[in-house]
Amino acid sequence: MARFDMNSMEAVMGGETRADTFCNMGLMYATGRGCEIDLVAAHKWLNIAAIKGSERAAALRGDLARTMSKTELAAALRAAREWMTMH
Repeated sequence: MARFDMNSMEAVMGGETRADTFCNMGLMYATGRGCEIDLVAAHKWLNIAAIKGSERAAALRGDLARTMSKTELAAALRAAREWMTMH
C-alpha cells in the first residue's frame, strides 16, 4: 500500500491545513463523493480533523454520530484511535 506524506500534501492542496484535508475526506465518505458512502470512515476522518483543530469537523462529527448505531460509532472511534497511534 502506498504511503504519502501529509506535509507535502499540504503544498499540493494550496495551503489547506491537515485538519481541512481530513475534514474533506470525512465529507467525501459521508456524501459518497467519488466513493461509496461509508459512515464509519466519515466519522473517523471527521474525528481526526476535529482532534487536529477543525471546529467544522467537530460539528459535522456530532451530527453524523447521531445517525450512527453504537456499533458503527465504536468502530469509527477505534479506527481513528488506531490511525492516530500510527501517525
